[in-house]
Amino acid sequence: MEKEYNVIDHIKELLDSIRPYLNMDGGDVEFVKYEDKIVYVKLTGACAACLIQDDTLKNGLYETIKADIPEIEGVVNVEI
Repeated sequence: MEKEYNVIDHIKELLDSIRPYLNMDGGDVEFVKYEDKIVYVKLTGACAACLIQDDTLKNGLYETIKADIPEIEGVVNVEI
């Protein structure tokens, strides 16, 4: 269980490193949960309605997280 909390902390750090790029376009990202090798986030601000949201998830968030945490299998946007 301890390893999972370290992974969550690492995911949050990586999201913090990406956040300034999203903020530049009026968007943001919130960590929701990590479960079964999937990271769940909520895109907010301009990112919530952006037409290239899937590209942001795959090429921005997923690729950045996967580079540091190879066991991650996906990043999913959760609309709450």
